[in-house]
Amino acid sequence: MTDDQIKSLKDDISYMKSLADEGASAPLLGGSILVAAGLIFGIASLGEWANATGLIVLDGIQHLYLWGGAGLVFAVTLTVLIHRQKGRPGVMSPANRAFGTAWMGVGLAIFSMAVALSLLGYKTQSNLPGLVFPSLIFALYGAGWAVSAAMSGQKWLWWPAYGSWLLAPVLAWFVNDPSLYLVYAIGLVFLALVPGLMLMRREPSTTV
Repeated sequence: MTDDQIKSLKDDISYMKSLADEGASAPLLGGSILVAAGLIFGIASLGEWANATGLIVLDGIQHLYLWGGAGLVFAVTLTVLIHRQKGRPGVMSPANRAFGTAWMGVGLAIFSMAVALSLLGYKTQSNLPGLVFPSLIFALYGAGWAVSAAMSGQKWLWWPAYGSWLLAPVLAWFVNDPSLYLVYAIGLVFLALVPGLMLMRREPSTTV
């Protein structure tokens, strides 16, 4: 190998390393999605808590409207937010691709579990599967935050991961307690909405 070839190879390696470093330092761009999830489903959870405490009265079809409506609003919001992210600087960085894939997996797992637990509740004529659902959601949130922390190198993201994993069994303790959905709503605020806002604040103004 000639000196020119060696120099060219070193330049190529240096260039690839600079691209990798740039990608690793790219800001995470999915904070707005977590803010939307925390806000929309937090409001629905407060509605469920108000029903459990007698502040309002919801029948079966109204429960469906409450959560189905929240899911529909989030789906529309998610579509808009994903479309806005296309073409932003850093959106195709390894960290952002891992972040998007991880949270897409979390979202699809939550949807799949919602269907499965609904069928289980119908089959057994029990509301217990639905009451366990909040715990399962935060167990998955913990996984989403953990992948985000590991791939982005932002160590502070481990805190919402640990918080989500801690809250999962706490929510199980509140099953059949009227406070269940109040605690769930508070969890969504501090483990989805607030971290999402922090991620949004870290985005450079050129990517917002």
